[in-house]
Amino acid sequence: MGNIYVIGTACTSFGKHADKSFQDLARMAYLEVLADAGLDRGDLIEQAWFGNCGMGQWGQGGIRGQVAFTPLVADGLFPERVPMINVEGGCATASFAFHGACKDIASGEARVSLAIGVEKLISPDRPERVPEIFATAIDQLDRERWLEYYRRAGAEAGKPFETGPGRTVFMDTYAMQAAWHMKRYGTTQRQMASGASKNHHHGSLNPKAQYRFEVSVDEVLADREISFPLTRAMCSPLGDGAAAALLCSEDALADLPAVARARAVRVRACALSGGKYRKLDEPGLSRIAADKAYARSGLTATDFDLAEVHDATSFCEIYQLEMLGFCPVGEGGRLVESGATSLGGRIPVNVSGGLVSKGHPVGATGLSMVYEVAQQLRGEAGARQVRGAQLGVIENGGGVMGFDEAACAVTILEKSE
Repeated sequence: MGNIYVIGTACTSFGKHADKSFQDLARMAYLEVLADAGLDRGDLIEQAWFGNCGMGQWGQGGIRGQVAFTPLVADGLFPERVPMINVEGGCATASFAFHGACKDIASGEARVSLAIGVEKLISPDRPERVPEIFATAIDQLDRERWLEYYRRAGAEAGKPFETGPGRTVFMDTYAMQAAWHMKRYGTTQRQMASGASKNHHHGSLNPKAQYRFEVSVDEVLADREISFPLTRAMCSPLGDGAAAALLCSEDALADLPAVARARAVRVRACALSGGKYRKLDEPGLSRIAADKAYARSGLTATDFDLAEVHDATSFCEIYQLEMLGFCPVGEGGRLVESGATSLGGRIPVNVSGGLVSKGHPVGATGLSMVYEVAQQLRGEAGARQVRGAQLGVIENGGGVMGFDEAACAVTILEKSE
């Protein structure tokens, strides 16, 4: 199998874009990814993967990508007759699209393949769409299964399972996981606040982040409680956005101009795993995906210069640092609090601002992580640049099955020689 390269990346600003349609956001990301690859049109694209979770709540349940790209085809910007595969994997949706494009190249199905994720979570005219979208990421056919799991888990964690207004059920499940981790390993709320403050600082340096302001540790702790130990500043916001990546084979890369070849980023691995109703002290599915990615790439956790992880809450970052092997299980909170994961630290994490600051339009998030790491490896990240970055790892999870996500992707990107 030949090497797989990312030759273009794109990410819109994340935020409240109520005036933008799915087609608008798709166009923005698509034109940006072409420009980033040095292309005027998409004539080289032979396959496309479109990630989205919520268009069904706007009335478009199927052929979502085809509908989003219809104007681009009509304008001659996207080639006719190119097959587009629609994918959905909760918050890991865009990583699934990326994985599909990788398989296109690895199998020889295509020399150039597009992955794009588009999402809208801002709906002023019908706000009930938003909880409807999130409800699709947890089992609606056998609710009693997860209710019983959470009742038992709550008793073990010392935090009974309960829902409340102004939040999704996912925030309650994350809060329970955090409470269990605190009880088992001594993790503190202040350590979570340290991670949130760090990522808000990183986000303040990212011109595409939804939140571009600093928040001190004490301010994070004093913010409105969502579900103890989580405060609002520790939780990802609702927003709209799109992100994309253009991938190609080694022989296709050789046909591109020198400037495109120089900016190409190599995909060392992209591995998936599936969730289950695990025991509370059992490693999560991201450990499985990470082990696969490390084995395929021949790398270990000590090899990376930076990481982007799925911090839907600031506790999630602590947990994923442990699952990725950056520290022993139970020591993620201390690692964050030490400053090692800050810009300039031993292993900078979420220098984009992470989900809590950059934002989290669910169907676009995984590809926004690819965008960030590619920017870093190219040395184009500006004020948030990780000096000398050569290798980056991405963890993106989606959906919920007990204390697991339903799906996870771990992707490793490397600076081209």
